[in-house]
Formats: sequence, structure tokens, C-alpha cells
Amino acid sequence: MKKIIILHIFVILSSSAFAQNNDIWKSFWNKDTTKIGYKDKNGVVKIEPKFTGYTIASKFENIIAVSEEENGKWKSYYLTKTGKIIGLDSLYIFDNGPDCENEGFIRFTDRKTDKMGMFNGDGKIVIPAEYSNLTKVKNGMFIGLKDAKKETDGEHFFWTGGKEFLININNNVLIENFVYNDELNFYSLEKSKNPSKDSIRENFLGVDGQYYSFVNFDKEFKFWLENTFLKDLSKANLEKHSFEKITYWQEPDGWINSSKTKFINQNYTYLKSKLQELKNPKTDYFVASDKLNPFIFESSEYEMYFNNCKESKDWIYPVKSIIINPKNKLDHGQDHFEFLRTENGYKLISVSARKDNLK
Repeated sequence: MKKIIILHIFVILSSSAFAQNNDIWKSFWNKDTTKIGYKDKNGVVKIEPKFTGYTIASKFENIIAVSEEENGKWKSYYLTKTGKIIGLDSLYIFDNGPDCENEGFIRFTDRKTDKMGMFNGDGKIVIPAEYSNLTKVKNGMFIGLKDAKKETDGEHFFWTGGKEFLININNNVLIENFVYNDELNFYSLEKSKNPSKDSIRENFLGVDGQYYSFVNFDKEFKFWLENTFLKDLSKANLEKHSFEKITYWQEPDGWINSSKTKFINQNYTYLKSKLQELKNPKTDYFVASDKLNPFIFESSEYEMYFNNCKESKDWIYPVKSIIINPKNKLDHGQDHFEFLRTENGYKLISVSARKDNLK
């Protein structure tokens, strides 16, 4: 199996977008923390505080969603670094929050047609509003849903029917009938004449007759867990595959940060015992996909794992949780081990024990 993931970057940004990236502005509050403005890297105010509501971007890279009150009325729009206002009242809203740019692109909704499209960092429409739904751009590609019907269950809306495609940022279809799967790592794309035989990859036949294969995060993690991590449960190997800090839960203090060396030394007996259980086929456990929690992992070493709006970048840095149920079905609680996918592989980042025996 190939252990090196080949990255193919398809994103094509304008030269002005690249120039803007060199100076990312940061948000700041006014004195009474009611409005948000932006400063450059030298602390020079570029936009006086005037935004609120849907303005959630803590960093202003190319384009952001903002809202403000003007003459007693609310308005929302997209704003570029050059001050260009576009997409008035066309914010794409999901889960009560607006979209955040990814790779220099941001989604919008045409309120007249209820269809979605995308702006680039210069505020130009690069994907016309002809899709029922769109994912974020990932490695210059996105999944587009067309001709779906919008329905509601009273509290939430969802889509039925339609057809999904994998599309590049030039609006060219790469793969038809591409069903959404958030376990695929789009940055691991490989193209070949024949399907990849790598067991952690999934293959799709493109419209060009080539096979597109992507690493499946779930398969990747389980392969690594069985063939690398659990093969050696020594202190040295646990430390090798741990984040610099490990966060753990302890009553009554809540979440506590500890250096990995200290945590492993103090809790090695528990860690080795519980992890060894995973080698037993009778152990009742499962692996779940999650996102890095911005309210727990707040310090600077976690910054790269969040986007400009403090959202977990789970499309490339997912969290994989191993959840172990107690041997006695009458007992309550579970043991949790969380691993963050990093540039250097999966790292143990968080532990919570069913019994309060961590220190």
C-alpha cells in the first residue's frame, strides 16, 4: 500500500487573490463588543467596526459574508478585500450561519430561484446559480446537486431526488452520479487508466474515461489503527502518535490540557489496558467521525485545523473517535479516545474515561 498521499491541486486563483492572501486581516470588536471591524497584520484598521449578525469571519482573506444595520434596516452581502459589495441579501445560510470562503471561493443563494452558485475572491460569479445545493470547494472541486426537490420536516429542510455530480471550479463535470460522501479526502486524488488497488481508496469512473480515486478517511484510520498504532503500545510509540498536548476530562474540573509525555507517563496503565481491548474481537467498540471542537481546542497550536470562521476543517483534518462500551452491559458510560488527522498522520488528542481514573 502506498503510504504517501499524492496531492493534486487544481485550484486556479487570480493573481490579485494571491496578493490578498499575503495580508490576512483579523477581526476586532468595538469598545462595547457590539460591532466587528478588521485590521491588517500591522494593526492598521482597514474597516472600522460596523458589522454584526452574520459576520462570523475572524480572518478576512479574500471574501467574507457580512451584515450590518443601515437606517434602521438590516442588510447582508459579500465583501471583497477591495471593498466590492456583491450578492446583496444572497448569503448562503446553513445551520444558522453563513458560508466561509474555502480556497478563495464562497457559495451564494439566488433568492429568486432558490438555487446556489459561487463567487471567487474577486467577487465574480464562477459557478452560476443553477444548483440545488453545493459543497465547499475542496482541491478545486465540489459536489453539485441538480434538479432536487426541497422538503421540510417542520424544523429542518432537506433535499430529495435530483442528481449529484463531481465538478471542477471551471464548472466542468468530472464524474456523474457522484453520491455525497464526507469520508472522502479530495486532496488525495489520483487519476489512472485502471482502478486503484489500494484498499483504503475508492474508485470512480470519470466522464473522460479515467478512474478517479480518493482515500477514504474511515478506511485509512482503521488500517492505521490496526497495522501501526495497536502493533506497539509502548510508551514511546504512544507518544510518537500523540499530539503535543492531550486533552482529558476530569471531575470536577472539566477539560484539562497536559503535555503528551506527562499524560502518558501518568496514565500509561489505563491507556495500555483499554487500547489492548481493541485487539480482542469480542470488545464492543465503534469508530465515529467527528470535528475538532473550537470551544475546547482554542490555543494557537490548533489554529491550522480551523478555517477563517473557526469551523473545523474536517474535510482534510477529521477527528476519529474510538468509543468503547463497558464489558458489563449493566454498567454506564463509555471510554473515548479521539485522534486528529494531521499533516503527520493521526495523533491521539483527547481521552475521556468511563471511570474517573485519569490524572
